[in-house]
Amino acid sequence: MKLAIDAMGGDNAPKEIVLGAMKAVETFPDLHITLVGDENKINETLKKHDRITVLHTTEVILGTDEPVRAVRRKKTASMVLAAQQVADGAADACLSAGNTGALMAAGLFVVGRIDGIDRPALAPTLPTIGGEGFLLLDVGANADAKPEHLVQYAIMGSIYSKKVRGIESPRVGLLNIGTEEKKGNELTRHAFDLLKQTDLNFVGNVEARDLLDGVADVVITDGFTGNMVLKTIEGTALSMFKMLKTALMSSFTSKLAAAVLKPNLMQLKGKLDYSEYGGAGLFGLKAPVIKAHGSSNSQAVFSAIRQTREMVTNDVVGLIKQTVEANNETIVR
Repeated sequence: MKLAIDAMGGDNAPKEIVLGAMKAVETFPDLHITLVGDENKINETLKKHDRITVLHTTEVILGTDEPVRAVRRKKTASMVLAAQQVADGAADACLSAGNTGALMAAGLFVVGRIDGIDRPALAPTLPTIGGEGFLLLDVGANADAKPEHLVQYAIMGSIYSKKVRGIESPRVGLLNIGTEEKKGNELTRHAFDLLKQTDLNFVGNVEARDLLDGVADVVITDGFTGNMVLKTIEGTALSMFKMLKTALMSSFTSKLAAAVLKPNLMQLKGKLDYSEYGGAGLFGLKAPVIKAHGSSNSQAVFSAIRQTREMVTNDVVGLIKQTVEANNETIVR
């Protein structure tokens, strides 16, 4: 199996990207990785390995670049070349921790969409109280969506959850303002009716307040709403830990209590750690494209590589294509 990785994308590139890649090839003997980026900078960290190669380029897409323009103009950028490796058949999948919009553009323009998928969806796995996590899609690949797009998101999310996350019959929930069938706007009401006609394990409408309780394994919504939910969850978790730290450091007694509670607090932080869940999959493309968190350390990169490998091993893209074709009568365009 061959993976192409943008070694220059992300806040901690290329060092943490390289460290994550080295851990991956040591863990998975069937894996070959091509690191795309500045060879001199990569070699500062890389230890020679017969299953890691470097594709040299000095051009990089920055976080401040306009995504579509950058992909079209920076043809030799590390992210674009990683996607091109997939398009050329030199790699089975690609991964980047760089500019999210640019990676989505590279996925669309270079890798290409699966026939029958109208719009791809960006889907991270988010933590739950029980530690199982849930898949949320879309979180920003497309701000708007039609009811049939949400059905496609549900199909793709269910296949991924079954094949990669090992959930036999993933529960699919439609994010809404209430659990009753007729709740919501025209988009959610129409999507609800379409989802009832599929063979998916559709559990109905779910509310945002119940997401971290694990109310569903796959939660679908439009990209605008999904992005708001994602950032609210991230922001709330960070704020809660800051407030907790302030409270525990406020007096000598509370500092003693903090020392006693430290193992439990570290365990709690681990449950909320994105690095254990991998990256966000860009579903609906002809090959797996994974967006790792911009601040990924080596562990997060390793988890994203593991996730990508599972997608390739279980032919998630092929199954999505087959299932969408089989559901064409349900998904009325």
